[in-house]
Amino acid sequence: MRRADRLFQIVQLLRGGKLLTARQLAGRLEVSPRTIYRDIAELIGVGVPIEGAAGLGYMMRAGYDLPPLMFTADEMVALVAGVQMVRAWGGPRLAASAEDALARIEAVLPHRLAARADRVGIRAFRPPGSEDMAAGLDALEAACNSRTRLALAYEDAEGARTRRVVRPLAVIFWGRVWTLAAWCELRSDFRVFRLDRIADFEPLDTFPVEPDKSLAAFHAAKSGKR
Repeated sequence: MRRADRLFQIVQLLRGGKLLTARQLAGRLEVSPRTIYRDIAELIGVGVPIEGAAGLGYMMRAGYDLPPLMFTADEMVALVAGVQMVRAWGGPRLAASAEDALARIEAVLPHRLAARADRVGIRAFRPPGSEDMAAGLDALEAACNSRTRLALAYEDAEGARTRRVVRPLAVIFWGRVWTLAAWCELRSDFRVFRLDRIADFEPLDTFPVEPDKSLAAFHAAKSGKR
């Protein structure tokens, strides 16, 4: 569990006003009591109203809401609309994560904002026939993150297929199509591959960080600043 997630969970566990010891919190979050003590100290340091002491337990006054989650109505609409878009156009893992994130946010929203979130009038739906492409999107994003070279079977607009070995840099959505920005080792240059034309791909080895083949260099090349 990421540290930020753990801090959030501690606040959630203490929000009901129930006294919990560091050992109880540590058991719930699968960390050591010493880690909980450090986390509690940090939360108190940033103004979270946690009361108690080591050896006695901790509690928090009922009704406290995390300040970063106090969104305006327009911000809430933007978040819900974003989840709608990710669910319609993203990969299954990304879509599920977006839904989970929104559920966690809505769980701590004041009633007024939670009601507004339910009434957001923006809807997005996955286009028919795009399921296979969406399923591969998660794997391509993971390859970008882990810097894993990929062997692609790619078809051009005329249906001619080529084999490419690429360094994936980013998966980019252009409003109508998803693309993979990559360094193509066959062409020794940056290329953009439409996901709906990638017939298949397989992971290879990890590629090193090289500034002239990076995502920043890709953007610079596309803007004419390279």
